[in-house]
Amino acid sequence: MDTVLGIDLPTWWFLLIGALISGYGILDGFDLGAGALHLFFRKEQSRRIVLNAIGPVWDGNEVWLIIGAGALFAAFPLVYGTILSAFYLPFMILLVAIIFRAISIEFRSKEPMAWWRTFWDVSYCLSSTLISLLFGLVLGNLIQGIPLDKDHQFVGRLRDFFNPYALLIAVTVLSLFMLHGAMYLAMKTEDRLYAKMTVLINQTSKFFILCFITASMATLIYVPHMEAIFHKHPVLFVFPVTAVLIVLNIRRMVEQRRYLRGFISSGVTTALLMVLFALGLYPNLVLSRTHPEGHISIYEAASTDQSLRTMLLFAAIGMPLVLTYTVFVFWTFRGKVKLEETSY
Repeated sequence: MDTVLGIDLPTWWFLLIGALISGYGILDGFDLGAGALHLFFRKEQSRRIVLNAIGPVWDGNEVWLIIGAGALFAAFPLVYGTILSAFYLPFMILLVAIIFRAISIEFRSKEPMAWWRTFWDVSYCLSSTLISLLFGLVLGNLIQGIPLDKDHQFVGRLRDFFNPYALLIAVTVLSLFMLHGAMYLAMKTEDRLYAKMTVLINQTSKFFILCFITASMATLIYVPHMEAIFHKHPVLFVFPVTAVLIVLNIRRMVEQRRYLRGFISSGVTTALLMVLFALGLYPNLVLSRTHPEGHISIYEAASTDQSLRTMLLFAAIGMPLVLTYTVFVFWTFRGKVKLEETSY
């Protein structure tokens, strides 16, 4: 098997897809969190300000999800097909929610009627919340494994997805995104709305820490295979220890009202949680809850070496361009939000 810098190609793509999903969680995570908090703002001006805080960046942030899905299809087609067939209905609901989130942002300010704007406000909040929960639900099921037979065919039912552990992970993801979004909005607002954000940040930080502790304990008790690699390679304990310290630092930043540092910490937390997820799975991408021989490893699911090497070259060129564009947009629209005639 071909290698690059001493690492085999399937592992490179495992790392790259993990980086893309982490990037999506960090960037679109605060958009989704801001949307989930939207109905906490009662005044029309406040809702317009928080919409315009994410207005210049939300659509660009979703690009990371598209690239991640495309990379998964190209590098690991077997995994792509298995996951889509298993999570068919949840992904269809996710797609509808993504569509409604987008049109809610764009349609809201097209008409001045109060009922029109209220309808799209509710649609925006519910779709953002639903997207966050569905991502967490999928993540929770992938952590503990899904019902697959030895031929990698899904043999479960829809209700199997809604198990207590997966629901707990779903709520934990939502709480992290809400905290992430609240701190982003605090950096973009001022005066009374900023004061409102300090209250929401305090509440969402407590909510996330409670969910984080509960989810961590549930994982240690009910999903023991996620910690196996840390016993095999004790040096990797640096990742969960760092994650705990970063979470504690978030609370410290909240109390000191250093929201930029808190925002960075919540972003790092998102990345570290994805690292822990990846370490628990590697070298598998999908685990079978019912048949161990149904596990799908990166080596079994990977495309040919020639395909992986060619795509890796394009990724090496494309990723810096995407990162440059992302940095450019955030730098261009830095600072507090000021409403104008062309604002949402």
